[in-house]
Amino acid sequence: MPFSRTKAALVAALPVVAALALTPSTAAAATPAFPAHYAAPYLQISDGDAGQMAADMNATGTKFFTLAFLTPQSGCTPVWEANGTGVGSFKSQITALQSAGGNVIPSFGGAEGGELAQTCTNTSSLTAAYANVVNTYGTPRLDFDIEGGVLNDTASNQRRNSALAALQQQNGAVQVDYTLAVDPTGIPSNELDLLRDAKNKGVKVSVVNLMVMDFYDGQPVLSDALSAARASASQLSSLYGISTSAAYAMMGLTPIAGRNDDGAQFSQSDAQQLETFAASNGVAELSFWELQDYDRATGYAYSRIFNAITGGTTTPPPAGGGTITGYGGKCVDVAGASTANGTTVDLYTCNGTGAQQWTASSGTLRALGKCLDVASAGTANGSRVQLYDCNGTGAQQWTASGSQLVNPASGKCLDATGPSSADGTPLQIWTCTGAANQSWTLH
Repeated sequence: MPFSRTKAALVAALPVVAALALTPSTAAAATPAFPAHYAAPYLQISDGDAGQMAADMNATGTKFFTLAFLTPQSGCTPVWEANGTGVGSFKSQITALQSAGGNVIPSFGGAEGGELAQTCTNTSSLTAAYANVVNTYGTPRLDFDIEGGVLNDTASNQRRNSALAALQQQNGAVQVDYTLAVDPTGIPSNELDLLRDAKNKGVKVSVVNLMVMDFYDGQPVLSDALSAARASASQLSSLYGISTSAAYAMMGLTPIAGRNDDGAQFSQSDAQQLETFAASNGVAELSFWELQDYDRATGYAYSRIFNAITGGTTTPPPAGGGTITGYGGKCVDVAGASTANGTTVDLYTCNGTGAQQWTASSGTLRALGKCLDVASAGTANGSRVQLYDCNGTGAQQWTASGSQLVNPASGKCLDATGPSSADGTPLQIWTCTGAANQSWTLH
């Protein structure tokens, strides 16, 4: 994102798709995961500004923040651009946020400082540098703001994608976001080429964050932003071979909170309309530039408006019934076709029996006259999933979020243990990762 205090941007459902990632649930990060829909404002972090995370959280409830920017000091050593200090800075503030249920997205790149893949020319070393950020800060998510001269540096773009693919192979919990410029007509060709190369190299991109700002066309920012989002959804659908709704579910929208560099205004009313659009279309992320220098003076109004989307746009599974297939093409199955309370729900070769027929009704999933239930209303990773008398509790509620089935009471996803697709593999709940063993399709 062309974000800087001195220079800003010049360019501005259960019918599910196949999972984009194969992530062992045992690799899931121990720190708080990101919900399917969340607000994560940018903070250009420095010693003087790091406290803005806690201030915003206390004022608005916002618990997720995108931290800008990690840029190369030299070689494979990144530093925080506004502070000049290395990885490990601001650890205490980030840990406090995580303890409150939040997390951060460290962002590499931006408008001015370059990107680590340009100076770190050994792919293995670059992978290690990215992994160090994940491990040091205990976050599963990294953002890459690629624009300007960096966008045109094909060698560094390809090296970055190779390093990220290797990182995700080493740690399946890692999620990768790309922040890119966009036009009212959609994602420009160079940005699409970057995403296409990432896809071809095996990078599982969680969010494509669109910089809906600084359009320089004399039109209202909001109308350009909505046009850009709609056009980009179609492009992402085509690029990844997914539905339009799934494309929105991997989209982020990031305006400037207030006056754009082209003089156009993005008002609080505009922010409210963008949040409504994002929530109704299932957009994954809302962000804005920037917390300290833009939103603080408004009393964190933009944070408050955008944070309404956090965790709030999943939907019940569609009405109807049939089999639910998951990891390895196996069916969600009631073990032994037993109707006893506490019977394990597992994966099994699809066989057309009643033990594999599920009906979605009022947010529940039912088979053999009973409900899919989290044992003892557990909320911890590894809590067992079973069949139980329908009782209207949160342990029996399920919502569709892209390819995942989420239990809102715990915030965790239905997950095949192991991960394994062997017959009899029990199901559990686990932190949502977008992995293949958390991808489900109702037939």
